[in-house]
Amino acid sequence: MLKKTRMAALGAAAAIVLAACSSGDGETEDVEAGDFPEGSTMAELAEAGSITIGTKFDQPLFGLLAPSGDPEGFDVEIGTIIAGELGISEDNIEWVETVSANREQFIEDGTVDIVVATYTINDERKERISFAGPYYNAGQALMVLADNEDITSPDDLAGKNVCSVEGSTPAQNIADNYPEAELSLFAAYTDCLEPLRNGQVDVVTTDNVILAGYVAEDDAFKVAGEPFTEEPYGIGLEREDTEFRNWINDVLEEIFEDGRWLEAWNETAGTVLPEPEAPTVDRYEVS
Repeated sequence: MLKKTRMAALGAAAAIVLAACSSGDGETEDVEAGDFPEGSTMAELAEAGSITIGTKFDQPLFGLLAPSGDPEGFDVEIGTIIAGELGISEDNIEWVETVSANREQFIEDGTVDIVVATYTINDERKERISFAGPYYNAGQALMVLADNEDITSPDDLAGKNVCSVEGSTPAQNIADNYPEAELSLFAAYTDCLEPLRNGQVDVVTTDNVILAGYVAEDDAFKVAGEPFTEEPYGIGLEREDTEFRNWINDVLEEIFEDGRWLEAWNETAGTVLPEPEAPTVDRYEVS
């Protein structure tokens, strides 16, 4: 997988690749390739001393490109912890901007080794890729202008122009369950902000934690009502790589227990959002 990843990453001209710093302490585990099963993805990555991680660059609190040029947020911290467990330092992580519409493709063609990008686990995606986790449970919500009192739930969306992102579960949910809403789809959620501000759309929908980040940055917006779905966030990887998935699940359970998960939350999303409970890892069988 590793050779495939490096080749594809070099050829992905449209991808933005960065060597990132994180808000963590930069420590790595004292591990070597020989600490992992021979031929495993873990051994290959540890031997190379680098990893390519797909994340989003437009989502405050989870994955946002900071003024420094480095991505930051809860997803970035989770990816950094996984790299550290492979003995890979922050400076040897390549971050590739990975939007909703290309996450499965980037995993399948080897552009990235893993994706940590507010990536909801669902059965349709499991047909193409595999998930470790979940590492967080979110829920779909609605964001409107701060003075809007007309929209408080998805039942109010009939005849409204709803902005979301192509390839996302929130957009699909609106299309499937609220067909009287008018969907406007863009590549990134930030593309919805100005249309909402100037009245071209009535509401933006995605996960509550993403919307909370936009509201924290701009008091022209507010989250309307309560979340109305469950969105378990997982770490995407190659569908058949069960060994790697099991290893990542082990890492997640370890950081739930030892406090590193909560520390990562408090340093990022927890500056705005309440403290969550650690989810239960789903060690499902790949059919």
